[in-house]
Amino acid sequence: VQEINTVLQKATVGRFQGVLAYTDEPLASCDFNHDPHSGIVDASQTRISGKRLLKVLTWFDNEWGYANRMLDLLCYLQSVNAERR
Repeated sequence: VQEINTVLQKATVGRFQGVLAYTDEPLASCDFNHDPHSGIVDASQTRISGKRLLKVLTWFDNEWGYANRMLDLLCYLQSVNAERR
């Protein structure tokens, strides 16, 4: 479990920075209201069952995270358009 959580935690400061977050604190759904990340990994809930099943719990504020990804997309498209000019 710790190995899986380490990989997920590294992803939050690497390729998925700003999109995926990580916590090992005991939080509830209300703690994630207006969180800009698409998902927040709850490390305390990572489970391995048998040889082939992994459970990873992620929290999210559906509308807020989605809106932030749309802003990211808009900024990206604007930069691509600016490069073409």
